[in-house]
Amino acid sequence: MPELPEVETTRRGIAPALLERRVVEVIVRERRLRWPIPASLESVLPGQIVRRIERRAKYILIRFDAGTLILHLGMSGSLRVLKSDVRPELHDHWDIRMDTGMLLRFHDPRRFGSLHWTEFDPRLHPLLVKLAPEPLTQRFDGEYLFRLTRKRAVAIKQFIMNSQAVVGVGNIYASEALFRARIAPRRAARRISRTQAHLLARAIKDVLTEAIKIGGTTLRDYVNAEGTPGYFRQRLFVYERAGELCRVCKSPVKRFVQGQRSTYWCPACQH
Repeated sequence: MPELPEVETTRRGIAPALLERRVVEVIVRERRLRWPIPASLESVLPGQIVRRIERRAKYILIRFDAGTLILHLGMSGSLRVLKSDVRPELHDHWDIRMDTGMLLRFHDPRRFGSLHWTEFDPRLHPLLVKLAPEPLTQRFDGEYLFRLTRKRAVAIKQFIMNSQAVVGVGNIYASEALFRARIAPRRAARRISRTQAHLLARAIKDVLTEAIKIGGTTLRDYVNAEGTPGYFRQRLFVYERAGELCRVCKSPVKRFVQGQRSTYWCPACQH
């Protein structure tokens, strides 16, 4: 699944082609995504001008004067900016055509993505209203993390992947941040010290920032708005490196299943 760096990279990639441009036409080929695409979209959007493009957690918000599109890439979704005469391929589910002759196209083989329209404040939408702070803001820091982990027996990796604790930290970056902070992924959240909480908060910020700078991580389906892959995978310390030597201590990287997901760690480095 595209994680926060991939979504932020996508947001930055589509913005230059859309900002302050007028929608000419909306073409929906497949409404049956994770939730049905609103039937009114083809009539509501044409004539509207894109004012801002934002990100909240793993959602992209495309703001117009009349309302906001709330978009999620799902498991395998990607957005591309293309010329309007580029023929759609299989799994190209919708287009938003702009007055420049370009279009925004959504491709999603698994159809787990979604597209919502709201005329109200998007922060109050049911999908967004209960989300925790963004990890790259000042609201998320070591003290916040330390306070939140007290009395929480859940494993620290699962804790930081909970969007009611902090948003946008998925499986890849949780594993990588825990490695950088030298914390074992099975450790109970309440058992991390204040110092470890500060180290982990810093590691989360660093790993996400670095991934954004080089376009995210290429894992199976992800490409950015230009159709090119991200390159952070080349810098991963543990994720999908089971059996390979740790880049720090040269011990074998291990893998186990945690919360129905693969967890990668170095037992020699992480305690």
